[in-house]
Amino acid sequence: MTNSEASPRSVLCLAFEDCQVLDAAGPLEALCKANELSPAPRYRLALLAEQAGPLRTSGVVQLQAERGYRAVSTRELRDLDTLLVAGGRGVMRAVEDAELIDFVRRAAGQARRVASVCSGSFILAEAGLLDGRRATTHWDSAELLASRYPRVQVDPDPIYIRDGKVWTSAGVTAGIDMTLALIEADHGRELARAVARQLVVYMMRPGGQDQFSPHLELRPPQDERLTRLLDWIESHAGGDLSVPALASRCAMSERSFSRRFTAETGVTPARFVERIRLERARRLLVESDQQLERLAAACGFRSAEVLRRLFQRHLGLSPSEYRERFRTALRA
Repeated sequence: MTNSEASPRSVLCLAFEDCQVLDAAGPLEALCKANELSPAPRYRLALLAEQAGPLRTSGVVQLQAERGYRAVSTRELRDLDTLLVAGGRGVMRAVEDAELIDFVRRAAGQARRVASVCSGSFILAEAGLLDGRRATTHWDSAELLASRYPRVQVDPDPIYIRDGKVWTSAGVTAGIDMTLALIEADHGRELARAVARQLVVYMMRPGGQDQFSPHLELRPPQDERLTRLLDWIESHAGGDLSVPALASRCAMSERSFSRRFTAETGVTPARFVERIRLERARRLLVESDQQLERLAAACGFRSAEVLRRLFQRHLGLSPSEYRERFRTALRA
């Protein structure tokens, strides 16, 4: 047994006034469950804030900070395994706190890894920890994160993203998804599955944020031809859904069709087709035992490799991993 396996990993969770309570409580509870389900504690946990004591959150519940972050010694930082940063509506005040940002920067320099929940990504970005990295955040904050920190490669869809030692997650409960992945990376899938079972959550949640974001919901078109076409596309995912074929079906020129489709639905034809095919592939992976090449063809993809790349881009895992994990989640 190695030292890292024998002794608990130090995890500091940093919160601030008007943070989202679940951004801190969700991951900490998952880590506490990992401790409870193990022969010996796996994690040594502490909640930090500006100062020790009651911490106001954005809801009616208060958190109790064990310590102020200024009290964390250099020696403790050297032993730090994971720095976890919460988000919430108070985050824009937090990014203006030079002392807090300096602490995050110093702690991240010592920690084995750094993770943020929801808009906690703004704090990591302000500290320069996301420069040149791919990151996510709550879908409603993604545009602001991208515009405020142009060196960050913001992807608004994944539930969580790992880029090197830095992990970022989407909003609120996505922090639990990310924490399960952290537990799995540290101690294996069986412990992560046991924690997920205790919390009654998916081991791997299906899909990304595009299933929640109203910005990505399809607007109902006014043109009846497009309304009929959308229904037809959904039932013919494996067919020819190229722009020329779809435009012909609507008796439009390709240029007029593309312009009208995008204007009325809010997405391009290619984007809509991709989402329909991806959704079909997700269902077939869970509901059938088809080989990947055959499944990809049934969903209209040119090859299994195209399907693999799409899954990695949208879901952050391969089709085979999705099949295994989501089936496992359904059985849990």
